[in-house]
Amino acid sequence: MRVEAAAQVGRWMLGAPIAFGGGASVYFSLKDEPALGPLIFAVACAAALTVAAARWSRSRALIILCLYVALFAGGVAAGRIRTLRVAAPVAPLSQSTVVEGWVTDVASAASGRGRLVIAPVRIGRLSAGQLPNRIRVTVPADFATGPGRAVRLAGFISPPPAPASPGAYDFARDEYFQGIGGVGFSRASPEYITLPAPPLALRIELAINAARWELGRRIAADMDGASAGLGVAMITGYQAWLSEDAQASLRNSGLAHIISISGVHMAIVGGFTFLLVRLLVAAWPWLALRVPGKKVAAAVGLTAIGLYLLVSGAPPPAQRSAITAGLVFGAILADRRAISLHVLAIAALVILVMQPEAIVQPGFQMSFAATTALVALAEAWPKAVRPINTPWPLRLLQDAWSWLWISLGVSFVAGLATGPFAMQDFNRVALYGLGANLVTEPLATFVIMPALALGSLLEVVHLGGPLLKVAGWGIDALYAVSDGCARLPFAVWNVPSAPDAALPIAFMGLLFLCLWRGPLRWLGLPLALAVSLWPRPPAPEAWVSSDAAAAAVHDGRTAWLVRPKVKLFGADIWSRRRGFDLEDDDPARARPFDCDRRMCGARTASGARLVLWWIHRTPAGAELDEVCRNADIVVIRATAVVPTAACAGKFILTGEQFARGGSAEIYRQPQGWRVAWAQDSRGERPWSGPSGGD
Repeated sequence: MRVEAAAQVGRWMLGAPIAFGGGASVYFSLKDEPALGPLIFAVACAAALTVAAARWSRSRALIILCLYVALFAGGVAAGRIRTLRVAAPVAPLSQSTVVEGWVTDVASAASGRGRLVIAPVRIGRLSAGQLPNRIRVTVPADFATGPGRAVRLAGFISPPPAPASPGAYDFARDEYFQGIGGVGFSRASPEYITLPAPPLALRIELAINAARWELGRRIAADMDGASAGLGVAMITGYQAWLSEDAQASLRNSGLAHIISISGVHMAIVGGFTFLLVRLLVAAWPWLALRVPGKKVAAAVGLTAIGLYLLVSGAPPPAQRSAITAGLVFGAILADRRAISLHVLAIAALVILVMQPEAIVQPGFQMSFAATTALVALAEAWPKAVRPINTPWPLRLLQDAWSWLWISLGVSFVAGLATGPFAMQDFNRVALYGLGANLVTEPLATFVIMPALALGSLLEVVHLGGPLLKVAGWGIDALYAVSDGCARLPFAVWNVPSAPDAALPIAFMGLLFLCLWRGPLRWLGLPLALAVSLWPRPPAPEAWVSSDAAAAAVHDGRTAWLVRPKVKLFGADIWSRRRGFDLEDDDPARARPFDCDRRMCGARTASGARLVLWWIHRTPAGAELDEVCRNADIVVIRATAVVPTAACAGKFILTGEQFARGGSAEIYRQPQGWRVAWAQDSRGERPWSGPSGGD
């Protein structure tokens, strides 16, 4: 063991992003905002201790330990500094208002309706200092516009939504760091208006996004059919042309990662450009003798990555992938090994310094877990000795066999590495994802992405049609695989979330498996399986939305939304987190609830009766008596409620409690009932203030 421990000293850099990311994750797990002064002091003390150890200590292990402590403290401080840097006004509680502003971007559609990102110039009576930097508004499906237009709309604007259920993913935190301070919807189609010229920075943003939108429109026109939606999404990031059925098919077959512009796309674009330029240089002997072909190809590949980042709209996953790809090409320019765990560690550290919030985002976690596992696999993969003078047919057969095994190994290892995050954060396991990815990987790498990249480049001069058609044929083939896998029996398994501690333990176990050198690495295997093996806690009896407008109960593995079609998104998240299959008022099945125009009643799994008074009006005395007589659990949306004699001994929750606590889960206990509130799990953070509905 001592020999193995000594072998890790030269790999100390691999632990640097882990220490820094650990500090950042601790910051984001806090329930209250820490003061910046003590954090800076802690970083200074840890740095001074590291310098002292480096100067006076002969123990390299002690120096590395001190450095990790300093990096850990730096991660906590970096999270706090980043939070202060991006702080911006947030929309007040839900209100009907008029909004005027510039359409800066088009977000992915929601329930068949369009969504616009707007830089507001006016929101009702808010002063200029109270305006959020950006708001995201859902508009009618028949309203189609791109970035760069000034609009006026009448609708409801709220703060970003709170978690759909206690412990669920906090989308409001993501919105906070993306500068979105409000969400809402427009009652009718917005109208175009004229506004004074915006500031220079906003004009540049509008011009870039308008060009991206126009490129996406051209790609969609040239490709036609279902393939256009995915083609546009893979190049520009716009999902406006991508149907909900196509997204569901990709998700259920384990191919949804291809929609989001991230590491795979950057690797294909950069790698294809690198390979093409290097081949062109090598094919011109005069040029090959006068320039370093590999470095020229790396420089052009780096440029291609930058252009692709610009065209894609630079979403956070694309930014992180571009940084990683940039460091790989930078290593080539600096005559260093391009793909190694050390380069990956530097990339992770750079990203976390720039965006500490990435440590709690599933995209970053899955991307670096998969990449780390694949680079570790490449280091451990046996290097076969090729015989000399092998006939080319036999060599071709050997290469095909090797490629098959490598593809199987890559897909299997990447799937294992991302599995804990898919189970914990998305509660889905695509059973046939390995096979689907294995079949479509060559298609995406050698046909779809190269044809899309070159076709989009030529589309600037209206010559990209033929290549985009080729990409469309490739996407049609990908859809055929996706639809086939999604329709197979047991294609998707719902997996309930494990306790919060399981995912960090699994992450550390996975990193130990990949980074430790020697047989002891297998000690990380049981830790890496923590999410799969950890016993699930007892499920709650019921779920209630943050505004007490909807509730859900379960019967065995089936969950029922008590008010059909109301808060469906939140109920779906809750049911998947608890391992239930959500039924939304299936007329073919006996419903465990009944509703009228004021309230709904439902039986919980234990037989207790829950009554939801879902209208805003406070129930009158006789109405409240009726509610309480027929219920064990009473949920009243109104705030000013005075219990009557019939309510004695009943478990009552009112709108006032939901306004403070957000969404809730109700648990049966021997002594009565217990409520878990979403706001309690969030704490008092800048992104967890007054929030809109879930």
